[in-house]
Amino acid sequence: MTQSRATNEMCWEQLLSPQRLHDKRSSTSREIGRSPFHKDHDRIVFSGSFRRLGRKTQVHPLTENDHIHTRLTHSLEVGCVGRSLGMSVGELLRERLPEWITPADLGVIIQTACLGHDIGNPPFGHAGEYAIRDWFQRAERSGLLDGLSAAERQDLLTYEGNAQGFRVITQIEYNQFNGGMRLTAATLGTLLKYPWTVPYGGDMGKFSCYQSEQALLAQVAEAVGLLPQGDQRWCRHPLAWLVEAADDICYALLDLEDGLEMGILRYEEVVDVLRQIAGELPPEYAGMQARRVSQRRRIALLRGAAMERAVNEVSAVFVEHEKTLLQGGLERDLLELCHPELGHGVRAAKQLARERIFQNERKAKLEIGAYTTLGILLEAFIGAAFELHHTGELSFKHQRVLALIGENTPDASWTLYDSYRRMLDFIGGMTDHYAVDLAQEMGGRLRGD
Repeated sequence: MTQSRATNEMCWEQLLSPQRLHDKRSSTSREIGRSPFHKDHDRIVFSGSFRRLGRKTQVHPLTENDHIHTRLTHSLEVGCVGRSLGMSVGELLRERLPEWITPADLGVIIQTACLGHDIGNPPFGHAGEYAIRDWFQRAERSGLLDGLSAAERQDLLTYEGNAQGFRVITQIEYNQFNGGMRLTAATLGTLLKYPWTVPYGGDMGKFSCYQSEQALLAQVAEAVGLLPQGDQRWCRHPLAWLVEAADDICYALLDLEDGLEMGILRYEEVVDVLRQIAGELPPEYAGMQARRVSQRRRIALLRGAAMERAVNEVSAVFVEHEKTLLQGGLERDLLELCHPELGHGVRAAKQLARERIFQNERKAKLEIGAYTTLGILLEAFIGAAFELHHTGELSFKHQRVLALIGENTPDASWTLYDSYRRMLDFIGGMTDHYAVDLAQEMGGRLRGD
């Protein structure tokens, strides 16, 4: 059943549009067992950018412990939670959704957006983002950003994985600079956690679109009917709130598991936080404890109970605030609107991670190394792009540097901003290990075959 659209209110029929950008063929037809949104899911999963997340940092850089999360395992787990949220909300809102949308469709739209939510993260995760931002701040003082517009300059000073992810999905993968993955408007809208450009990024520098993709942002916003909130700024797609909730749930729970696995946290303090989020200990827990079942399996039981409660409560809160979401007026995270004990437990988990895991000495040392690694790479690739743009020629060293990029080497006629963006596409797409190896080789550590 479709709904009439009120003034200044988004409607589900448009928000869930299956139309693909840069592909004008009808997207409403279904293959047996496979909707347009399932195709979106498969395009993400089979992409090189998604596969490389398996060698990118989640929290702990370059760890040798196979139980520790990477960006890939984190994205898969967020996708599972997101799918559960979407299917639950789909069942609760079934009578208010378009007749051609099933709860499974809603689940896979959110799952796909969850799978893609970190696809633009550079090597070393958030530490990599900060390292790139810091390098460009120093580059600005050296004149490397002269001639750029204020917004272009700010884009480079505020490297943002969300914005790079939107660029990867809409520009780089598959149909390069001709629609990218060509996902449906519904999936792209759901993927936009911060549907605005850098002037609205705030103190944290959070935005989902560089200047280079602002026209695509506007197309997505128009296709799904996001409400404008300024120049180059729109309200969130309602389903983006569920993607954020899925990410927060996994961050809160799984960072603690990693901290326990690394010996940074004690078992008892992790159990205490998970019990608070779950509401109570599962009935099986006491028996597992009596049988001396491994801590890892007991924690998995508690995590499952905590996730189940979080999914159920977030789904109910989403439906309760549906009208506010459709009006683009929600101002608090969905988890904050859940039962106070659940919200407090999630905040306690994040605080524990900030104080103990993120400040761990080994992690700090490796992040310092990440700054050095990315500094070497940026100096080489940005330096080559700067020389090519200003002289039209390259030194032998810079010729060899740009040869690594192959067909994506910038042309001397390009704007400096476009050349820099292409360099950052290459560096941002590297895995942690490739970035380290390449930087070491550029620094003089040569290896034979």
